[in-house]
Amino acid sequence: MIPMNRKSFINLNAAALSGIASLQAGATQSRSHFGRVKSVIYLHMAGSPSQLDLFDDKPLLRKFNGKECPKELYEGKRFAFLKGIPSLLGSPFSFSQHGQSGAELSQLLPEFSSIVDEVSIVKSIQTDAFNHAPAQLLLHTGNQLFGGAADGAWINYALQTENPNLPGYIVLSSGGKSPSAGQSVWGSGFLPSVYQGVKCRSLGEPILYTSNPSGVDRDLRRMTLDTISFINQKNYQQHLDSENLTRTQQYELAFRMQETVPEAMDISREPDAILKLYGAKPNYSSEASTASDPRTVYKGDDATFANNCLLARRLVERGVRFVQLYDWGWDHHGTNFGETIDHTLPIKAKQIDHAITGLIKDLKQSGLLEQTLVVWGGEFGRTPMLQKMRDKVAGLGRDHQADAFTMWFAGGGIKKGGHFGKTDDLGAMVTENPVHVRDVQATMLHLLGIDPYRTSYSFQGLEQRLIGPTNQAKIIKQLLA
Repeated sequence: MIPMNRKSFINLNAAALSGIASLQAGATQSRSHFGRVKSVIYLHMAGSPSQLDLFDDKPLLRKFNGKECPKELYEGKRFAFLKGIPSLLGSPFSFSQHGQSGAELSQLLPEFSSIVDEVSIVKSIQTDAFNHAPAQLLLHTGNQLFGGAADGAWINYALQTENPNLPGYIVLSSGGKSPSAGQSVWGSGFLPSVYQGVKCRSLGEPILYTSNPSGVDRDLRRMTLDTISFINQKNYQQHLDSENLTRTQQYELAFRMQETVPEAMDISREPDAILKLYGAKPNYSSEASTASDPRTVYKGDDATFANNCLLARRLVERGVRFVQLYDWGWDHHGTNFGETIDHTLPIKAKQIDHAITGLIKDLKQSGLLEQTLVVWGGEFGRTPMLQKMRDKVAGLGRDHQADAFTMWFAGGGIKKGGHFGKTDDLGAMVTENPVHVRDVQATMLHLLGIDPYRTSYSFQGLEQRLIGPTNQAKIIKQLLA
């Protein structure tokens, strides 16, 4: 072990604390007002669910099901897979009105209908990308290219953690695979890496490599970390590389997490009534987590997503700022078994319907809903046209659509039972109150008390921002209570 007297150790720690403070100084400039919420639970349906079969009912589309698509819907436009003259595809599912708000919901969301008056549904979301990875990156990092900082990292940077013993940004996944853009959608990009998302597992050891190896007790671990901290602080003094401080912070956080994470991630501590509310099952192991193609083994009673929803509540309850749930398997082209509107979408809808309803009810009854923003949606929507490729038809399917899709929001600062935005009679284009994904980013930051226009980080000569380089992003005031 490197020899070190008390005075030099104190001086080095003072230097490190000064450096850490300098990393965080820019974030304090971003607070413009008192935020309505403290935390975000972001429910991302990776692959993008069909808004036309869940939230945006189109009777005219159903009437002309199978008819040749009007030219104005496809001429001069780019799609991921559609070729030639496509046919229209009306939803095979029925819709009905629910709640005092009269929201029209698909038969696939029977339990969600009981809490629809708690949410605001926006049917006019638009994006600039029609392929999965670029659209996911744009939605969550503000840039279609790799290298940007994720929304959770920005929030973690701007607000700092409420609980120093847990990461400020935690990621949970279900569906058997990660999103198309991979770990970049929860990365820190150009921000110090201490702000990146920490991916946790809902089964087994929550975070890999945080437990002590055999033969190493907590006291020895503490001595080891003190030595590593000393080395990193010396390197920082010599090179002024902030990543030296980040490494120290991450090691220290991991040390604290060894005691706090197992308790926070243990849903078996919850009463039976709460487990039933979510449809959660402690120690549940899904077939999809090990299958080569998870979609082929999907079941409606798979509890992985439900477990993650309950974990999300436990985490925000303990001061985690941003919890991101990625649920894979929503890419329903209809060309392969396991990705069809008529077979797979009902299974996926059943997996989330009970869990999301339970999450909103639980947040409300515990008093957390008023200080938590819940966001649901995919990276884009689906077309009103049937996707059909020669010799590759497994069932009904829709292609990617960037021009119009649906998201919903609930929680502190959000208008209850709200409806915003409209699409045309076939669901192809926005006709009223268009909302860009950058507007979603700006609104989310605003609700947290973060100024989306002033929150920036200097990198490669530019003031980087989540909402991009221009001020076109707007706060969706019609959503606000």
